[in-house]
Amino acid sequence: MGMKSKILSLLLTTGITSCVYAQDNLKYQLPPKSIVDLVDAPSNPTTEFNKDGSLMLILKAPGYASMQHVAQPVIGVAGIKINPANNSTESEVAGVYESIMLKDIKTGKESALQGLPEKYRISNISWSPDGKYFAFTNNDMKGVELWYADAKTLQAKKLSNEFLNDAFGVTLQWNPDSKHILAQFIISSRGQQPVESIVPTGPVVQENLGVVTPSRTYQYLLQNPYDESLMEYFLTSQLKSVDLSGNATDISVPKIYSKVAYSPNGKYLMVQTVQKPYSYLVPINYFPLNTDILDASGKLVKALYQAPLADKLPTGFDVVATGPRAYEWRADAPETLAWAEAQDEGNPKNNTPFHDALFTLKAPFKAAPKKIFLIASRYSGVEWGNEKYAIVKERSRKTRMTKLTVINPENGKVVKAMPGTSSENAYIDPGRFVHTSHRLLFDKGTRPVVFTIGNGASPQGDRPFIMKWDLISNKQDTLFKSKAPFYEEPVFFNNTGTVYISKESAEETPNIYAVSLQDRTEKKITDFADPYPSLKGVQKTLLSYPRKDGIKLSATLYLPKDYKKEDGPLPVLIWAYPREFKSLSAAGEVKGSPYRFTRLAFRSPVYWVTRGYAILDNADMPVVGEGKNEPNDTFLEQIEDNAQSLINYVVNMGVADRKRIAVGGHSYGAFMTANLLAHTDLFAAGIARSGAYNRTLTPFGFQGEERTFWEVPEVYNKMAPFNFANKIKTPILLTHGIDDDNSGTFPIQSERLYSAIKGHGGTVRLVMLPKEFHGYRSRESVMHTFWEQDRWLETYVKNKK
Repeated sequence: MGMKSKILSLLLTTGITSCVYAQDNLKYQLPPKSIVDLVDAPSNPTTEFNKDGSLMLILKAPGYASMQHVAQPVIGVAGIKINPANNSTESEVAGVYESIMLKDIKTGKESALQGLPEKYRISNISWSPDGKYFAFTNNDMKGVELWYADAKTLQAKKLSNEFLNDAFGVTLQWNPDSKHILAQFIISSRGQQPVESIVPTGPVVQENLGVVTPSRTYQYLLQNPYDESLMEYFLTSQLKSVDLSGNATDISVPKIYSKVAYSPNGKYLMVQTVQKPYSYLVPINYFPLNTDILDASGKLVKALYQAPLADKLPTGFDVVATGPRAYEWRADAPETLAWAEAQDEGNPKNNTPFHDALFTLKAPFKAAPKKIFLIASRYSGVEWGNEKYAIVKERSRKTRMTKLTVINPENGKVVKAMPGTSSENAYIDPGRFVHTSHRLLFDKGTRPVVFTIGNGASPQGDRPFIMKWDLISNKQDTLFKSKAPFYEEPVFFNNTGTVYISKESAEETPNIYAVSLQDRTEKKITDFADPYPSLKGVQKTLLSYPRKDGIKLSATLYLPKDYKKEDGPLPVLIWAYPREFKSLSAAGEVKGSPYRFTRLAFRSPVYWVTRGYAILDNADMPVVGEGKNEPNDTFLEQIEDNAQSLINYVVNMGVADRKRIAVGGHSYGAFMTANLLAHTDLFAAGIARSGAYNRTLTPFGFQGEERTFWEVPEVYNKMAPFNFANKIKTPILLTHGIDDDNSGTFPIQSERLYSAIKGHGGTVRLVMLPKEFHGYRSRESVMHTFWEQDRWLETYVKNKK
């Protein structure tokens, strides 16, 4: 059958005993009021500055959607989830807002926009290059509308009665002239959605003629010609250039546009379009792709490259397709294109001195491409500066090494080769480069002096910073650094003597401040209220403790307000997610900050501090494999050591009852949880959400494992908790979204583990959530999940017999 979302019944096992298998069509339940109030609390606003920092948008996201909204039909094609009602991408990501205000930084005045509908859902917000306007979409249930707002008049205006295609590609972008918006529109003449015939015309056939074609597990792949027709129906767009009066001009012809980008001077468009033949083995990002140069009116100037179907790539994390890739405009030049090409046939295992090369091509695009720089490992982008300086970035995921090289972008001459560093070493991470108009922000003078903003990881926790960096001398000067007892994160900087920061503490909600870099004086810009007043007084501590092999681990401890050690040890909930490392030193780095304001999301365990539990959030679960050893070779031993070290530490502190400790996690954290229950007796109960437990269902690699099942079957078999279901006697709660489309975490993973544990007399409960993906989106599902978790913890942990 086609890729229509399946309508499945809700199957919830009931009863808290292991000896009876029951099934009940439960209604959605609510957890205790202390948790309900926190789930329904408003989210903290987010902010977005214009180009010069004179104006700031204040945006408020909606709470969890209702099941009525979430239950709308979803169609999955070529690895993409589509809402057919309004032709938008149906996802879990942030970026949708229900309230928008404009703040003048100089006067402090906050203003609402005029002309907006009474209710709206704003997304795709984009400031114009001159900072005077911003474009956005209103995601109506019937379609996605194109809007813009004048920041001076505060007037918002809908620019077209036609709907946008928000399902794939770049929905909207500004022309560099700040007077036109290029947007993807639904084809007005496309007609009704294709209807699948109930009578098949023949079998669906796939064939491989002796070619090695490994592939990881993907969801929502095309399965038949009907799925192909659905994909073309929902993803084909007409590009239109729309001026600020609403006059629209067609650009080129309807196609499936993967990427569209203006040259910096606005004269050309680089477009990438999806082509046939499609694949039933890989998602759309691997389909054939044509890259062309058009003039601003849409006329073809240069056909650059026709990338073939990439469904026969070898396994490995640094594997890429052969031929040109990663096309982009040089941000420092008016009309020059740049891209990378593999020099090793796309396979990093091929022994070559250089694995990638950087090419450029100037308008009018008639000369041969210019190879300007050879790259020793794998290309990961360029930071464009000016005609003299650019920074080429390279990395190797296998070795966890990164490197920066300053070059002349015109001739590729090396100006400064920076030493390679470990991508795992957060203590020396220089941060992200600061840009202006998509180019590097340079300090005054002739030398290439740039700026970066980083997290500032340190043994004392994260201390965000702004750094001035002379790329020639490698001299680094810290202009700003967060000071305890606050967490101060730069959010806007343009080298005018003031930095705007988001300032928070364990007790104070984040707000925006203007800070003078000369004398460190502060001016508060916003006054956002505390969304979680019930958490006032909760005790928060960043723990640092040793693993038996000497690695320093960290976790954030939350204790109930007014709790004292004299009150006795508490029941505990540990929440964690394993991460792989190639060095002991990187694994032992302190992560997080004790001065961050607590943020709650559906993945957070902190809700249960209101129920009298000690919470250990973001508990370190490093899995290290140095040298020729791979992390997963000793995965089980290391997660047990991690857990044992944390338990011993908090028990010795006097805050944790060793006999009443639960462990939980989401996705790979759920996989970890099931393994801890299968191989240790450290815990009273476990909570495993949306995990993968049978590694034969992910045979071509998973998470940080690039070896296949057939290369290391002993590793796959040892790591799979499904293989040890007969040993899982500790009570485990399994939850999973019925429509989970995450690679590897098919819903059947939880269903099969449940059956295996049940078949061996274990205590287990399986909760399958209708209409939910890998993350749970509806208020009903989140509340019910928390109800399940609360009952599980109360029964098997707090009140353990």
